Amino acid sequence: MPRIWKFGDSVNTDDILPGKFAPFMAGEDRFQTFAFHYLRPEFAAQVQPGDVLIGGRNWGLGSSREYAPQALKKLQIGAIVAPSFARIHYRNLLNLGIPAFEYDLTGLLRDGDEVTLNVAAGLLAHATGTVQLPPPPAFLREALKEGSILAFFKKHGRFPGEPA
Repeated sequence: MPRIWKFGDSVNTDDILPGKFAPFMAGEDRFQTFAFHYLRPEFAAQVQPGDVLIGGRNWGLGSSREYAPQALKKLQIGAIVAPSFARIHYRNLLNLGIPAFEYDLTGLLRDGDEVTLNVAAGLLAHATGTVQLPPPPAFLREALKEGSILAFFKKHGRFPGEPA
């Protein structure tokens, strides 16, 4: 069952994947193993596909490095929920097909809590109830069916939400 990984406010892209572990430095096949290397050294070895990251305000600030969310994609993160996101990072997450929900769960869930997430409906079930997150817009649900906005574009030759 997916688990929660909690982080604080202002987690930046260098916290997510330090620059010295960029794919061209650490290797395309293993750069993801350095995700949260300094904040949570155990993260990359213990995270499971579908796990959900809970962040504080301004998640993903800093540079627009795409390899930070790419590392999370390679680790098969189920979603990220935070009260606010840095705009470029938010778009990078969506481009790669990592659902990002703007909602504050920092006071409700704890590190390691088990959850179930229905991305399309925006429903996050946990031991004591269910939270209705803002569901993804229709264009994003369309893209996530293909895996990401980029995968959708490659398959259909257009962006989701545009006329066929």
